Amino acid sequence: MTKRDIIQAVLTGQRPPYVPWSFSFTLEAANKLKEHYGTDDIEGPLGNHILGLGSDIGFFENLGDDRFRDRFGVIWNRKVDKDIGMPEAVILKQPTLNGYEFPDPLAPEFFADIDKKITAFPDRFRVFRIGFSLYERAWTLRGMENLLCDFIEHPDFVHELLTRIADYNIAQVREACRYDIDAVYFGDDWGQQRGLIMGPRLWRKFIFPQLKRMYAVVREECGKFLFIHSCGQVDELFDALISIGLNCFNPFQPEVMDVWSLVPRYRGRLAFHGGLSTQRTLPYGTAEDVRSETRRLLELGKDGGYILSPAHSVEGDVPLENMLAMIEEVQQNCPF
Repeated sequence: MTKRDIIQAVLTGQRPPYVPWSFSFTLEAANKLKEHYGTDDIEGPLGNHILGLGSDIGFFENLGDDRFRDRFGVIWNRKVDKDIGMPEAVILKQPTLNGYEFPDPLAPEFFADIDKKITAFPDRFRVFRIGFSLYERAWTLRGMENLLCDFIEHPDFVHELLTRIADYNIAQVREACRYDIDAVYFGDDWGQQRGLIMGPRLWRKFIFPQLKRMYAVVREECGKFLFIHSCGQVDELFDALISIGLNCFNPFQPEVMDVWSLVPRYRGRLAFHGGLSTQRTLPYGTAEDVRSETRRLLELGKDGGYILSPAHSVEGDVPLENMLAMIEEVQQNCPF
């Protein structure tokens, strides 16, 4: 079986020959691994099973002084967070789209590297990624506090904004599905450490209808698998998300979810990608703590429904020896 076959087995409820993995790292963490492996491309040494295509956070214009402008016009300050940063100002200062023009969803940069990457890693499971895919894109344009108030005070504007964002994503999905990909990934953080940011009622009123539209294009129109990412405690949404086609959930944070009960409960209906603590074990545990937790997760996933990974991109505060303990443990578990 290829790595592509093994991920497909996990997603379709079959028992894989071993637990697959796919890791990601922030710039600072990745630089530690590049120095360790002596290469600028760590994809080879990692042996990931998932091939990320497109760009999960979009493309940016470098303005200098750690400031970057995204395609939607938002300027991000990366003085602290070097990977994404924080928005500097609100683009939509009033609850209206009058005068605002959406960028081109079919800009060549999003698709330019697909064939090249597939050629380089033909055995991997191919996932086209769209980050900031709905709620996050809305708040980066409008401001989080403003948008949360708009849910109550300007609901028609929120519906219009989210519809336009979903339309943008759908156009991009349809173009991506012209390539030989396996899945589409939507990134959109709805949760915090204790439940949904906007609460379940508003999520169902505003977010769910647009998800249903986008997911239908992926599953019914294009026939691809569907991955999503949402940080926080959002497991109350799993059944609703499964009902509209979700196949795999990430990042599966053990700090806010009972990963040990959720994998067997949903096995055959929903797969999980993540689960290794990035808030506790990886940054603050010993290398043996990391190995122990990794082994427990390998045991959890041996019957399927699980792709091993840290619960989020590994941050720069994680010691190199802990990263290597995680990587070596999963690679030793692979029989090939």
